[in-house]
Amino acid sequence: MASGAGHRGGGPHPADVHDVIRVHGARVNNLRDVSVEIPKRRLTVFTGVSGSGKSSLVFGTVAAESQRLINETYSTFVQGFMPTLARPDVDVLDGLTTAILVDQERMGGNPRSTVGTATDALAMLRILFSRLGEPHIGSAQAFSFNVASASGAGAVTVEKGGRTTKERREFSVVGGMCSRCEGLGAVSEIDLAQLVDEDLSLSEGAITVPGYTKDGWYGRIFAAVVPADRPVRDFTARQREELFHGKARRIKVEGINLTYEGLVPRLRKSMLSKDVDSLQPHVRAFVERAVTFQTCPDCGGTRLSELARSSRVAGVDIAEVSAMQVSDLATWVRDLDAPSVAPLLAALGETLDSFVEIGLGYLSLDRPAGTLSGGEAQRTKMVRHLGSSLTDVTYVFDEPTVGLHPHDIARMNDLLRRLRDKGNTVLVVEHKPEVIETADHVVDLGPGAGRAGGEVVFEGTVDGLRRSGTLTGRHLDDRAHLKDLVRDRTGVLEVRGASTHNLREVDLDLPLGVLCVLTGVAGSGKSSLVQGSVAGRDGVVTVDQSGIRGSRRSNPATYTGLLDPVRKAFAKANGVKPALFSANSEGACPVCNGNGVIYTDLAVMAGVATPCEECEGRRFQSDVLRYTLGGKDISEVLAMSVDEALGHFADGEAAVPAAHRVLERLSDVGLGYLTLGQPLTTLSGGERQRLRLATHLGQPCDLLVLDEPTTGLHLADVEQLLALLDRIVDGGTSVLVVEHHQAVMAHADWIVDLGPGAGHDGGRVVFEGTPAELVASGATLTGEHLAAYVAR
Repeated sequence: MASGAGHRGGGPHPADVHDVIRVHGARVNNLRDVSVEIPKRRLTVFTGVSGSGKSSLVFGTVAAESQRLINETYSTFVQGFMPTLARPDVDVLDGLTTAILVDQERMGGNPRSTVGTATDALAMLRILFSRLGEPHIGSAQAFSFNVASASGAGAVTVEKGGRTTKERREFSVVGGMCSRCEGLGAVSEIDLAQLVDEDLSLSEGAITVPGYTKDGWYGRIFAAVVPADRPVRDFTARQREELFHGKARRIKVEGINLTYEGLVPRLRKSMLSKDVDSLQPHVRAFVERAVTFQTCPDCGGTRLSELARSSRVAGVDIAEVSAMQVSDLATWVRDLDAPSVAPLLAALGETLDSFVEIGLGYLSLDRPAGTLSGGEAQRTKMVRHLGSSLTDVTYVFDEPTVGLHPHDIARMNDLLRRLRDKGNTVLVVEHKPEVIETADHVVDLGPGAGRAGGEVVFEGTVDGLRRSGTLTGRHLDDRAHLKDLVRDRTGVLEVRGASTHNLREVDLDLPLGVLCVLTGVAGSGKSSLVQGSVAGRDGVVTVDQSGIRGSRRSNPATYTGLLDPVRKAFAKANGVKPALFSANSEGACPVCNGNGVIYTDLAVMAGVATPCEECEGRRFQSDVLRYTLGGKDISEVLAMSVDEALGHFADGEAAVPAAHRVLERLSDVGLGYLTLGQPLTTLSGGERQRLRLATHLGQPCDLLVLDEPTTGLHLADVEQLLALLDRIVDGGTSVLVVEHHQAVMAHADWIVDLGPGAGHDGGRVVFEGTPAELVASGATLTGEHLAAYVAR
């Protein structure tokens, strides 16, 4: 039937004209009244330097409005349990379809979350074992490490037909949780000597746990139960038991009803129930000092009870199945012959095959979700969507090739095209030329970053982008050259018998005094080698991909420590206290508490943030703004860009050498356009990575280890990064880079290639030598792709 058949007049059907997503007047973050038309059912790639506005347009505008409109279709009761989303600052936004976001956000810090639980594959396995397992031990929850076994009995009062009767009832729940480690797979031993200073009394600050000050509520609560004026070492056995292990109970302190609990159980609930890496730095340092973690001796780290491990299918228990490499597990599932659960086996098999197809076949279902890299987390989220029958959906991806070897990027491109060919709109924020070249449509933002960006500088085909003369167009075909001369090593860092995860007793001499690149396909053992055998040694500083944690109050100035010397300089120049120049302390505007805006909560509707009328959004009291340094008050300093501040604090009355050194590092990593007071929550992924790099550059070290520093970097910015790495090495610091970007490989002095495959197919050193030797040999996957890269 023709497209317009049945439509009066014989012309095209009115529904057929809605084939674009129209954005007009977008002003989210740094966007400058951006107007763009995005074709539906096509693969559109958004390019531009880091900070040019790509994420603001794709995630902050298109995807955010789609999600908000979907949420509004639910009742207000349901919306009360959902996150409230404000309408993006845009004049017109129509033609939207349901948006599915597949971003690089880490998969939570919950220590109970694993790859299997995050993708529902483990839920299907539990059902499988509850149906086929021998001996039969119960329902699916009998195999869950999140459900504890419990039983009880007692009298209950029942009202029926106006009569009240008492009945005796019993209950029993069979769960799979290991009772000793409570389903965490590890037990923790707390060193009591690290919790208190035995020579002091509570009133003198004996408790050394972060946040447990003698004058705070915790100090008052403990002082109400045990003697506050006696040194801890003089406590009786009963008093020590109360202080360290006291059971939870209600007490009254200063007329207020509060809960008392001993130090150890309180710490287990407040600190040890969370992923250590998600804690604030000073709390994490305390936990690492006071707590020893070891594999649970009862369950062997499987998290499961002995009962759960006693039931078997085809000779293996659920813990052994969960520990299998996913590619092996997929084969195991296919070999099962059980017609009674055929639909379950088919669904589980499709999920596991999706893992393999997306390049994650080397993972296991018992892998903690918090240990996945940003790229692995993003691809794990994709597993849910690969077999979906939905069409006319907008899929939004944030650099899907992060963490992928060049060998795997072609596979990722195929997946993106398959999603498009099913009739979906695919929007991709990406810097890799291999992905840009597959696009049906390209939107290039710029021309610069921050205030210098926020405009659409090109819209059209890839060939048109090449001819456009934009920064992306000019660099699209750039290829790095192999260096004519490489540096000579000045020493070696010995690695012997490395066996972390899939490494196979690796012996390696990492050269020092050079730029060394560690490469190999995803899952080959690169991070295992670094984390297990290099990081943590004396003189080694590691900059990994862990996220920056900070609220809207945090900004580049506070995160880098830049603001501390600036506050002191303001205080010295004006004869007042440094605390006055903090929007989180004495200098904060009393009306907005230093936020600069007033938040109004509208329950199920999105809250409204309006500029504070008292401070006009400047966050400080008016009295504080009378004090200046070099003609600028503190709010004007925070409104400066890094480059502007670099000149301001260089010399003269406003010279602050300590601040100037931090600003130089920020400029070196390409963040000269950032505003000092810009909230960290508004920074893009690439900006956050470089902010962390700039912070670590100030730490003296012998070896600097960088984990994929090109993440989020534009093609033009990679050149600046390579120049920075050269300066670091020439300055006497050895650099080890874990990287897939071929420009970084070509620029290296030495390459160590792991492989040949991923998971149990990897874990070996397959090449050591110069980039030229790797290209000449062509013996590994990396060598083949690097040879093709430099040949272009």
